[in-house]
Amino acid sequence: LFAIILASPIMLLSVIMIKLTSPGPVIYKQERVGLNRKKFYMYKFRSMKVQTEEEEKTKWSTKNDPRKTKWGSFMRKTSIDELPQFFNVLKGDMSIIGPRPERPYFVEKFRDEIPRYMIKHQVRPGITGWAQVSGFRGDTSIEGRIEHDLEYIENWTFFFDIKIVFLTIFNGFVNKNAY
Repeated sequence: LFAIILASPIMLLSVIMIKLTSPGPVIYKQERVGLNRKKFYMYKFRSMKVQTEEEEKTKWSTKNDPRKTKWGSFMRKTSIDELPQFFNVLKGDMSIIGPRPERPYFVEKFRDEIPRYMIKHQVRPGITGWAQVSGFRGDTSIEGRIEHDLEYIENWTFFFDIKIVFLTIFNGFVNKNAY
């Protein structure tokens, strides 16, 4: 709740900019797989042109993705598009720290391709995590991401979470792989 209040001016500006620069809804909700493989809708500010449900289920965002809006590109580079996920935290679907949740299509794909992939569903997914602050964000190695997620799960401590929060604040919001 504190994060929502603190970020509310940025969120209000984002709502205005999204409405001024692109037709469609302000909030984008996407089905993700969370704790105990339970599906939930994760919220983000919409940073792309409106797509069909089928198009958005199976495509990764790429560096020069033509679907992104100009304001959307800025939001993605600065992680502003992620701010509505604090409402997911309030609802109990997500945590602030944890492995990033993935879309059902990719969970099914990776469960057979990547050893121990499904372990990440034994903890609540997070807005940020060890993989993200270690450079595994965006179009990076899924194996590296999972390796870091498992390292986080197996070595979790309160101080590990504090470290991830500080790394997110000081070098995680703006990331070369965030696009």
